[in-house]
Amino acid sequence: MLTHKSPRQKGKIQFTKYFQEFEPGDYVAVAVELSIPFHYSKRLQGRTGKVIGKKGSSYHVVINDLNKPKKYNIMPIHLKKITLIK
Repeated sequence: MLTHKSPRQKGKIQFTKYFQEFEPGDYVAVAVELSIPFHYSKRLQGRTGKVIGKKGSSYHVVINDLNKPKKYNIMPIHLKKITLIK
């Protein structure tokens, strides 16, 4: 569970993380940026899901909680794109 940043990570946030673009169907991992408020449970940290759309500046992400899919609206600064190996 993340509670603080290492000294090398402290400082300004990169603008590229704010303006990341994801397409519907992309797979993402939740990587919480600690200096920006994250309004969901801490247990979402590290979970992976699928982008299904965009609303304003945030993205609709479907994440399976046990076997039940749940939808979240998450800002792009808290998301990291991943590639699936088939």
